[in-house]
Amino acid sequence: MAKAPAAGKPADADAPDSTVSLLDSPVRPSTPTSTNQNSRPAVKTDPKLSSAWKSKAGAELTDAEVLAMPDSEYMNDKQVDFFRAKLTQLKEDILSNAGETTEHLREDTSIVPDPADRATIEEEHALELRTRDRERKLLKKIMQSLQRLESGEYGYCDETGEPIGLGRLIARPTATLSLEAQQRRELKQKMFGD
Repeated sequence: MAKAPAAGKPADADAPDSTVSLLDSPVRPSTPTSTNQNSRPAVKTDPKLSSAWKSKAGAELTDAEVLAMPDSEYMNDKQVDFFRAKLTQLKEDILSNAGETTEHLREDTSIVPDPADRATIEEEHALELRTRDRERKLLKKIMQSLQRLESGEYGYCDETGEPIGLGRLIARPTATLSLEAQQRRELKQKMFGD
C-alpha cells in the first residue's frame, strides 16, 4: 500500500530522483524526452572512458572502459580480446585452485586421534571438494565460451540471437542467454520443474 505524503510535501519528495519513473507518474509526457526511450537508459560516462578504448588493446581495457563503448561497437575485435583475456584469466585461476586443493589434501592426510578434529578436517575436505566440483563445471562453461568467441557466436543469445549485453557479460562472462531469455527459462523451470 502506498504511503501518504507528509503534509506540505509533494508525493515524491521523499523518494530519490533515481527511483521515480515515468510509469509511477500519473501524468505522462506527450512529447519525447531528451533521452532515447528505445535504447538503454542514459548513463553519464566519463569522457575519458568513452574514448580510452580507441587507444588501448582489448586485453588492457577495464570493465568501465568496455561499458563506455558505444552500442555500435558491440563485439568488435577489442571487446572480443577483452572477453578472451577475462575468460582465460578465470580458467587459469580455476586450474591454479585445483592444484592448490590437491596439495592441501595431501598435506592433511595425517592421522588425528581426536574424533572431533578428524570430523572437522573431513568436513573441510568435503567442502573444498564440492567447491572444486562447481569450479570444474564452470571450467567447462569457460571452455565453451572460448569456443563461442572463436566461432563469432559469443555475446549473442542462444534462443533469440539478440545481443546479451556488456553489463551481463562482464558480470557473468559465460552467459549464453539474454537476461529476458534467462528469466523466461527460470520461470518455466519454476512452473514445470526440470
